[in-house]
Amino acid sequence: MKKIKQISLLIVLCVFVSINTSAQVVEDFQPSPVNQPGSAYPQVNSEGRVRTQIMAPDAKYVQLDIGGVKYDMVKDEDGLWTGESAPQDVGFHYYQLNIDGASVPDPGSLFFYGACRYGSGIEVPSDDQDIFAKKDVPHGHVHEIYFPSESTQTDRRAYVYTPPGYDRESSEQYPVLYLQHGYCENETSWPIQGRANFIMDNLIAEGKATPFIIVMTYGMTNEISFGGLRNFDIKPFQTVLVDELIPYVDANFRTLADQEHRAMAGLSMGGFETRLITLNRPDVFSHYGLFSGGVYKSEELADHKNLKLVFMSCGSKERPDGVKSAATELKTAGFNAVSYISEGTAHEFHTWRRSLHQMAQLLFK
Repeated sequence: MKKIKQISLLIVLCVFVSINTSAQVVEDFQPSPVNQPGSAYPQVNSEGRVRTQIMAPDAKYVQLDIGGVKYDMVKDEDGLWTGESAPQDVGFHYYQLNIDGASVPDPGSLFFYGACRYGSGIEVPSDDQDIFAKKDVPHGHVHEIYFPSESTQTDRRAYVYTPPGYDRESSEQYPVLYLQHGYCENETSWPIQGRANFIMDNLIAEGKATPFIIVMTYGMTNEISFGGLRNFDIKPFQTVLVDELIPYVDANFRTLADQEHRAMAGLSMGGFETRLITLNRPDVFSHYGLFSGGVYKSEELADHKNLKLVFMSCGSKERPDGVKSAATELKTAGFNAVSYISEGTAHEFHTWRRSLHQMAQLLFK
């Protein structure tokens, strides 16, 4: 009996050691590339764990809130709180700190608009981050513009990417991609978190993409509560986009102002908007892109004349089978349909950066 107890104890100890060993944190943390200048934290290690610090000597508890999970942080004798997350997927993530029940940005991070607020962001390194790196290549420009909107009685903001060489004295005209953000994001999301301009600069420099203009504006998606998304009415934004923004862009930039040279794509809720608008107005766009934003069926596109491309994508941790089967069904029906699955990512910006990188190489060929 004594021997059995000793063996049982040994087994328990082995399991305990195994669990502790597997849970040990690799201490090779490095500052995130999207930190405030001079800030050593937040940091990321080779496992994708995020570690942050904040000085809050009077706080009773502090948590790191990332990926829908809150991780308790530990205070030292000086009042400095430190804590880290479980491994995160590669790419960009929004996060915040919770101090005594109040959710606040981490002062060590740059601020980004996402999750319906300005807050913190972290970049978990990936093997393919070269696709959006700022390289020694010719760069385009991102213009902040305001266009009149009679339907909303406001001047609305948009960002317009023009490719390298656009500003030279030339009469060259360019195709246009209208690119939409997701729910609880805005027109800053693609040029900042998405790094759309660097993705395009690099592709153009490599000769992999036709130079084109990208227009990014607010999709009016945040004006309804999350629980009411199914009741979202696309008509007000469709009016802003089709009847107000597109004519303004065509009048103020050197565009090829016709359906053949106009595309629309979006991520998540922006993909949902893209799907609805392209189904309502097939006369306006000839290239469609849904990034984690649903799929098309062949019967929906039966009367879409001059449709050049249908691109659908998602992360491998989402519902890739649905995207792949939808593309297969469209191909069988005779459409130029392409599916793309971002390996190892979910409903997050690296999925959508990769999606833009893939779709951009197919546009306006």
